[in-house]
Amino acid sequence: MSTALPPRTESSTPGRSGLPKQAKIRGEAQVWLTGMGLALALTLAAFLLWVIVSNGLAVFWPKRITEFTVRVGTQTTTIAGELVSRRELLTNEPGKPVVSEVHIFTGNKDVYKNAFRFIDAATIIAESQPLDLIEVERLEYGNAVGYPVALKLRGADKKIESIPAEDSRFPSELNRLISETNDRWDVIKSLEKGKIGANAQKIKRLENERKKIPAGEQGVLDADIAKLKSEYQELAKQAGVLRAKQNEHKLSIRLASGESKDILLGKIVEVFQPNRMGLLSRIGFFFHRMWNFVSDNPREANTEGGIFPAIFGTFAMTLLMSVGVVPIGVLAAIYLREYAKQGPLVRGVRIAVNNLAGVPSIVFGVFGLGFFVYFCGGSIDRLFFGDSLPTPTFGTGGILWSAATLSLMTVPVVIVATEESIASVPRGMKEASLAMGASKWQTIQRIVLPASVPGILTGTILAMARGAGEVAPLMLVGVVKLAPTLPLNTEYPFVHLDQKFMHLGFHIYDLAFQSPDSEAARPAVFATTLFLILLVLVMNLSAILLRERLRKKFKTSAF
Repeated sequence: MSTALPPRTESSTPGRSGLPKQAKIRGEAQVWLTGMGLALALTLAAFLLWVIVSNGLAVFWPKRITEFTVRVGTQTTTIAGELVSRRELLTNEPGKPVVSEVHIFTGNKDVYKNAFRFIDAATIIAESQPLDLIEVERLEYGNAVGYPVALKLRGADKKIESIPAEDSRFPSELNRLISETNDRWDVIKSLEKGKIGANAQKIKRLENERKKIPAGEQGVLDADIAKLKSEYQELAKQAGVLRAKQNEHKLSIRLASGESKDILLGKIVEVFQPNRMGLLSRIGFFFHRMWNFVSDNPREANTEGGIFPAIFGTFAMTLLMSVGVVPIGVLAAIYLREYAKQGPLVRGVRIAVNNLAGVPSIVFGVFGLGFFVYFCGGSIDRLFFGDSLPTPTFGTGGILWSAATLSLMTVPVVIVATEESIASVPRGMKEASLAMGASKWQTIQRIVLPASVPGILTGTILAMARGAGEVAPLMLVGVVKLAPTLPLNTEYPFVHLDQKFMHLGFHIYDLAFQSPDSEAARPAVFATTLFLILLVLVMNLSAILLRERLRKKFKTSAF
């Protein structure tokens, strides 16, 4: 006996995949939509990274110096500088011709008052790139651009010896003297920040101890203080002699516009001729500039020099924050998952933790200022540093309170990630441990926590990524515009948790919005942003590699 089959309709006809055509079409539309969203997100992220990387790396590439002959009225003048861009200005008036401008970096801020200039392209008569043009990187007033004229050397008898640029001795003598002055600056910094700084700290400590003892017993301390002050004066005298030597010799240059300029060799960082550089020389100079940017201290309102204090401060603060946030987050997650009685109260705590992750960061900054700085720091000062009051020690912003504030801000991320990781541990492993006679804490310590380490590290990675890029709360609890002294140094007690610090995120904000010279600060913004991304990437990759290694270890040990 045969059964009649129902007639096929178009909506129920199976396709190649075995699914009805209508269902297949609906599914494909949703897949294409989610794929387009992913592609758009990846494209935007790639474009953002390309803008940052291209502009950040371009800062270190030595650009050629172009000399422009410009017509001004009936006269002509010469302007030399690095070509920044050529652009056309759009006009709203119909029939008006488009105006083309050339944007160049002229340097010589102390002479021209501005380091950048716009030139109307219609007034440019000629362009050239003379090989003799030099660029001088200085400790102040930015770079200088011009033609070398002579070295003016002052001898022991204070007579001036001039070595013209045409002399064969000029290049080697210039490089030797600049190397000597840079080495002398290193000695001066070491003397002032090392011996003189340590001497001043000892004097301050003895003076505080002197206040605590009766007047009749202060003779020994007075003798020690007098000896230290004598040593201080001798060290200051040595530093003064070295600083005087920095002002002995000068480099004379002629600007493209005709003015003459004498530059103290003690104010010169380096001299280079970009128009004479070949490809290999440019590549070598590119890495040389990048290293100087990473290893030097900032100068000239942070628009010149390097970012080493900001890199170190960001790394130290993020590491200190991670050390503080992980134990708190893990303990809280263990209690919520393993010990707390599940009910409305625990559910309310979980909701509060999730909502805490959405609180604006500036609110945490205000809380950190009030609780950590004023309350905790003020209490520490009254208990242990009463002799230094009213000057605060811990009762002001510092790297410790910054790390504590960011730990409080990122702890919800660690709690949620750790709790989910603990929940994913197979129940059979816990029951087997308890059946073998282990206590609940032993089970958590030996079974649950080792298996949850990858999840804990995932929460730590997310917390580090967020904490390293935060700026708003740090502005209230410890970060400053310039702090060349690091929180970790050779001065006792070596680790200075009360000290203010620099941060890459705040450094970017300061350059972009607080710099007196926005044109000069723009390249440093991109370069600093690039290194902030690289620092976060390196820290996250290190944590990810550690997480994968532990995951493989515990996965293997399960068999």
